[in-house]
Amino acid sequence: MSSVGLDYQPNAFESFWLSLFEGRNHVIVLALITFITHQVVYYGRYVPFWIAEHIPSLQKYKLQETKPVTNEIRWKCLKGVLIQNHFIQLPMILTFHPTVSALGMKITDVPFPSLLSMVVQIAFFFIVEDFYHYWMHRLLHYGVFYKVIHKQHHEFQAPCGLAAEYAHPLETLILAMGTFGGPLIWIGFTGDMHVITVLCWMSCRLLQAVDAHSGYDFPWSLHHWLPFWGGAEHHDYHHQFFVNCYSSSFRIWDHLFSTDLKYKAYRKQQAMKKAKLEGKKVN
Repeated sequence: MSSVGLDYQPNAFESFWLSLFEGRNHVIVLALITFITHQVVYYGRYVPFWIAEHIPSLQKYKLQETKPVTNEIRWKCLKGVLIQNHFIQLPMILTFHPTVSALGMKITDVPFPSLLSMVVQIAFFFIVEDFYHYWMHRLLHYGVFYKVIHKQHHEFQAPCGLAAEYAHPLETLILAMGTFGGPLIWIGFTGDMHVITVLCWMSCRLLQAVDAHSGYDFPWSLHHWLPFWGGAEHHDYHHQFFVNCYSSSFRIWDHLFSTDLKYKAYRKQQAMKKAKLEGKKVN
């Protein structure tokens, strides 16, 4: 049931949102909105990287230049991710409405939250997810957890953006808890959250994940402007060497717990080699 104040006139987007639910099964509608949003954001974010993979002049920004993304890699990755989308994630998405309704999350209430409140909440979600992901990711690199679960994700030593969700079903379930952990904590303490904020958060997380697995470090990549941001430059090392850099979004936890020492040494060595080569060219 929609909740609209008597003196409030919904804007165009809010009216459109309400019309999607009017006279329809809310469980199915929210599931479809969530699934379509996921697909559009995930695959849409990969398109620029797919284009970059076909432009020779941009290959100088590829972190592992000697390991190009082949059609074989793309198809293997795409098939694995599509299976995840339809047989793991879609059933999870169908439980989304009953779960958020039970928690008291707003679905058809307007007005939507202010931009500032959404930014604050999403920033909190990023911090919670990153901390959770760091420790779960480290756990997944131990013994049987790696062999049985996490090894599948590491089939791509030089990943492409599509590889972000190429993973064992158990890994998908385990790490998804971090994505939804922040919203659960927030609504548990405040009792105030709109599902539109969760959809925006999910979109931000997908954009981050595809970027981190892109294999490219462009001059405009976010970590050049936000030093604490991880990005592909940080995560690509983890795929290349299977160690260090366990965080998803930030560099903070790896720095605090000294799980970036090998990464830093390697990048320093790379920088020295590059400087030496450039010096020779000048001479």
